[in-house]
Amino acid sequence: MGDLQSLRDFIRCLDQQSLPRILQISSGVYFQGSVYELSGSEVCLSTGDLVKVIGLELLSVFCEEIGTETSFELSTKYSGQFTLIAEDQPYYTIEEIVGLCPVGVDVCSSFSFISKDKLKIDNFTLPAEEELTLISLDVAEEGERQARCQTTGQNMVSAEILLPLSLKGEFYECESARGYSLQEIMSSARLSTRRFRSTNVKHIGGALIFSPVYEIKAIMQMRKDIVKFPSSLEVDVQDVTEQFHDLVFITPLSMAEVARKPQESFPTIVEILDVAEGKQLFNTFWFQELQKERHLVLHGWGQTPMVLASTRKGRKGKQYFLISHRYGGRMRRKAREFGSVYEIYLASSQCPGLKVNVTRHCEAVEEEGVPALSVGDQLEVLEMPLLDRLKGNSEVAQKVENLICKRTVEIDDEDEEDEDDSQVISLPLFMEGHFVEKLSDNKKYNLIDLINESLPLDVKVVTQDKELEKDPLTGLTSLKLEESFIETVVLTSLPSKPDRCFELPVRWSQMSVCFMSEPLPWNTGESPKLHVETVTEVTENFYYEYHKLSKNVEEPPPRPPKRRTSYVEVSKKPPKSKATLTNLASKVTKQLDDLSLGQTMMKRPCAPPPPDEILTEPPLVLPRKRTSIPESITQTNTYVKRPSIQQSLARHLSDSDHDYESVDDMFKNANDSIMHY
Repeated sequence: MGDLQSLRDFIRCLDQQSLPRILQISSGVYFQGSVYELSGSEVCLSTGDLVKVIGLELLSVFCEEIGTETSFELSTKYSGQFTLIAEDQPYYTIEEIVGLCPVGVDVCSSFSFISKDKLKIDNFTLPAEEELTLISLDVAEEGERQARCQTTGQNMVSAEILLPLSLKGEFYECESARGYSLQEIMSSARLSTRRFRSTNVKHIGGALIFSPVYEIKAIMQMRKDIVKFPSSLEVDVQDVTEQFHDLVFITPLSMAEVARKPQESFPTIVEILDVAEGKQLFNTFWFQELQKERHLVLHGWGQTPMVLASTRKGRKGKQYFLISHRYGGRMRRKAREFGSVYEIYLASSQCPGLKVNVTRHCEAVEEEGVPALSVGDQLEVLEMPLLDRLKGNSEVAQKVENLICKRTVEIDDEDEEDEDDSQVISLPLFMEGHFVEKLSDNKKYNLIDLINESLPLDVKVVTQDKELEKDPLTGLTSLKLEESFIETVVLTSLPSKPDRCFELPVRWSQMSVCFMSEPLPWNTGESPKLHVETVTEVTENFYYEYHKLSKNVEEPPPRPPKRRTSYVEVSKKPPKSKATLTNLASKVTKQLDDLSLGQTMMKRPCAPPPPDEILTEPPLVLPRKRTSIPESITQTNTYVKRPSIQQSLARHLSDSDHDYESVDDMFKNANDSIMHY
């Protein structure tokens, strides 16, 4: 077990040639929250987790200025240059000096050093503190490695000498103006630990120390993808490669990834790790067994032709099925029913020569080009042209799609001697009606035979599949085969019944599994004979989700043309003259003037004569019920004006038939009336 150290220090000193390495998180819990900061990978490192490092990639470099202790980040594509700061410590062999070169000695032609003492090499003596420039590395005939260096004499005469790498002495590095790129510095383990100075005039400062940040590619338990996280995470790790070199990391697999495994990997036992919560798609016994921590037996995978079928709505509601091409039951075709000419057109486009019988009378509409049909008429589809026709008296042409059919009228027994009464008619696609398909055979078909024909088809299962314990299709009055498709399935069974298999559609199985090393649930060496469930009942959710994915959107039927008859008749009337309009206005005005509120043009009838016996005393008046003011909420009717005494008196005198002898008698009678009121 390695020493405990920070992740940053471990990665910086790691030799990439030794990968992969297994690390154990030894302290703390770290969570990097943003998926964007981790290149789309969300990582959680907890104490005790095992991480298998499989690769490193340089992300960026942090630079720290020693004098000011300020730091900044540089991209790996930084194009600036840095000069190497000479170290004060001595080097004691030529080999140590050669190790300072980043990629090869060929690029280090400006790397210079001096020797504190004079050097004597063969017959050549090099004075002390003579500057030497490293040029290249050579290999002698004896296999000894030598450093080829260049020196400049007093008269500016240059000479080359060969120094063995094993040559010992006290050597010091010289200041050099050679610039190093960031990539050269990071690619050398020796240079990456040295101090540098920037060559940029605007940013010349103190000594810089580089700290690389790598993107670590690793494998973790229960992660199906490669995890990526930076080496700058503040966690401590230990190298436990020797202790866990035989450890197998569990990798979750989706059903789509299982279907990409080679067939040699099956049969096998898998454990369900996770099941996505959502709408129920299957209505079968095995769907309830797809729970977390349950085991399944996988026998293989393949691509199976399937048919999506549905029933009519009944007591159990509408049912939906996925039927495999392995289904062994036999079926008879049933006559399809159509509610419009457009539905007949859709069926005839897949089944040329379609024949239907009319089951309800249809009245003719000449304006829309709809012919009359009678019960018992037989229609045979011929073609569908696009006609330009004039509707009514309008001069605007409308394009109307019509279905050309051959109509055969049913002949009575008395008219058998007459010729066959048939004619070619044109039916607009928007025409509604009731039609039933006319079938010419009563054969029993296998499902594979019906798949080759055009769908949809209405069938009835007359012979059940003997391989099934219970065939859910038998007993159904009608079954509509809607659409056929190819589905990738995994042949699966439960460990309790390994021979009873079902086809698990990969596209609709939202769960993850992992392969187990457990033995298979049968004693014999060979696999048992498999019985496959070829009918899978699905839910309404599956039916609609399938149509969303398939994107087979049928076009709506055409609309009937707009009727313009009423508009044409109104527009045909001649416009009225100005004199006519003036007379009409005067008549309306006179009628309005004759109207009055509460009165009519007829004279008011006369009042009836008074009775013979006139009461001399007024009738008794009952006292009003007293009501308190708070309880009374009735408001005075302000819209009816109470008549005054003068108005009542005038009405009384006008209605009276008495003849007065003098004016005094008239005033006396009026005074009595006022006293009465």
